[in-house]
Amino acid sequence: MKVIYVITFLIIYLEMIFKIAVIKSVEIADIVLTLIFTIPIIILLNLICNIFKEKISKAILIISTIILMLYFMIQTVFYNLFSVPFSFMTLGLAGNALDFTEIIKDAIIQNLVVLVLLVIPLILIICMRKKIKFDRYNGKQIIMWLLGIIVILIILFGVIQIDRDGVYSSYNLFFNTNAQEKNIEKFGLINSTIIDLVRTICGFEEKAVLEVNNEVEEPKPEESNEPEVIVPTYNELDLDFDTLINQTTDEGLKNVYQYIASVQPTNKNDYTGYFKDKNLIFILAEGFNSIAVDPTLTPTLYKLANSGFVFNNFYSPVFLSTTGGEFQATTGLIPTQNILSLWKKNKPEIVYALGNSFKKYGYTAQAYHDWTYTYYSRQETMKTLGFDSYMGIGNGLEKLMNDRWLPRDVDMINVTTDFYTSENKFVTYYITVSGHAPYNFGSGNSTATRYKEYVQDLPYSTDIKAYLASQMELDRAVELLINKLEEKGILENTVIALVGDHYPYTISVDNINQISTYTRDSIVEVNKSNFILWNSEMKEPIKVDKVGSQIDVLPTLLNLFGIEFDSRLIIGQDILSDNPGIAIFSNRSWVSDYGTYFAATKQFVPKENKTIDEDYVSNMNKSVANKFTMSQSFLKYDIYKIINSYGG
Repeated sequence: MKVIYVITFLIIYLEMIFKIAVIKSVEIADIVLTLIFTIPIIILLNLICNIFKEKISKAILIISTIILMLYFMIQTVFYNLFSVPFSFMTLGLAGNALDFTEIIKDAIIQNLVVLVLLVIPLILIICMRKKIKFDRYNGKQIIMWLLGIIVILIILFGVIQIDRDGVYSSYNLFFNTNAQEKNIEKFGLINSTIIDLVRTICGFEEKAVLEVNNEVEEPKPEESNEPEVIVPTYNELDLDFDTLINQTTDEGLKNVYQYIASVQPTNKNDYTGYFKDKNLIFILAEGFNSIAVDPTLTPTLYKLANSGFVFNNFYSPVFLSTTGGEFQATTGLIPTQNILSLWKKNKPEIVYALGNSFKKYGYTAQAYHDWTYTYYSRQETMKTLGFDSYMGIGNGLEKLMNDRWLPRDVDMINVTTDFYTSENKFVTYYITVSGHAPYNFGSGNSTATRYKEYVQDLPYSTDIKAYLASQMELDRAVELLINKLEEKGILENTVIALVGDHYPYTISVDNINQISTYTRDSIVEVNKSNFILWNSEMKEPIKVDKVGSQIDVLPTLLNLFGIEFDSRLIIGQDILSDNPGIAIFSNRSWVSDYGTYFAATKQFVPKENKTIDEDYVSNMNKSVANKFTMSQSFLKYDIYKIINSYGG
């Protein structure tokens, strides 16, 4: 058997397993494109394996197989943990998250079938190594193979030029858009990695993929003959974008200005200033999800989730673990790996970030985290969010809390409330840790073990029971917080906001469905959660059915607290505004008020009794793509600093 046949099997097999089993892309057109784009890789590896003596060539083949197998396995585990493929552009960004060896072990177990499948080519090659035939090419043959690679690359470049139709066409992905998962769907993992490496080394300028007026309107009901009575006012600043455009020669920056000018701002509404001058305590709750809300086990969370504002269609999309959830909720921007890297490395000015926005109105801004204070570079990123006072384990908080491991959310609340409750107005940000994986009752989760007696008889898998037990700690911490605010006499003047950083992604969706009130899929609905927004003075719940997600949390809070902002400079939007709702996920799937779009299969599932226009899905995909692009461009060009200096 000639080595080229072995290599062809190896590459195509690994690519198909990863595409279908991990990315879950089963579109025939994309599979065909991937097969075509693997040809140069196959030829190149075949060439390398045929220019040395047979013994060396066999070693090269086996070593190459091992390297490819391990890389595909690493990407499988990484994708399972963070819902995004690993990118060299952000090497080291997720390093902290991988410190939890139990989590990695759980991810390996969950993907064991796929990982075993990825090992099969290596086993076959080792078993059949004596039957594999190598042709030691001479100089002329080498040149011919190299010319063949060049010809095929030219043909593939022509394919890219032809395939321009659609926001995620080969052309746009190759030249305009940095969407690694889409690159894998089109070009395969190996080629996507090459593209990623080239962009890491040479840089890459991402571009919007459509004309200026790119905000998509939902299908409208039939026009009424009744006159319009209310003239809305909007959350926007008086900015002269024509002047800004004329002042720069940078085409990328011009594109950003044009985009901002074209966006429909959110309207001021009945809830503008609803919480004006009240205090805010914002909790980013580790692993919190709606499945943790239970009237018996977590009564405080249940009470808060079902009173105050009740958001019935809220999602907490996973973007690279906790750091992605934090970035979404505190900046209103989409956190791809590139964007998070810009945030951590460049430390851009984000004037509308949670702490910064409130400080302009006389609030003191403090942040606390009951885990290592440098985790995810928070000693730096907290400053960009406006929290000059930040305390965690390692810079003071550990000296105040009980000496126990793991640290407890209850202890953090207990020792910190005195630091801010005497302030005239405060915004306080808590990042909890007690709800973190692994979800078991062993040495890796002392929090779950503490509450084991409450859940041990429940009819669920061990990881679900341990998860519920860990969330009971959060519940007790929130209960303690409410009691302390009441003791201080400021409960009625304080708003509590709570969102999860992500769903408990180390638990399989099958196990999550043991406790979910409806059957969830593993792409979109597994992310459905609660956005708790509560004040003791609210006598009746205010129910909101519009779709929203973590990027909408910040602008919703800014509007409720009467803080002036330009809604066009935040990718998320006030959920209480009239703008159509949408939740966007890492693989560019989305949910709107009209239905769900699954990006990998290109399938749109409309909601019951909803109809859409012919171009609705296409236009929404363009809008989503531009939201990704502009989230990065806002930081890359330090757009907030420019607008701020301009007088915005």
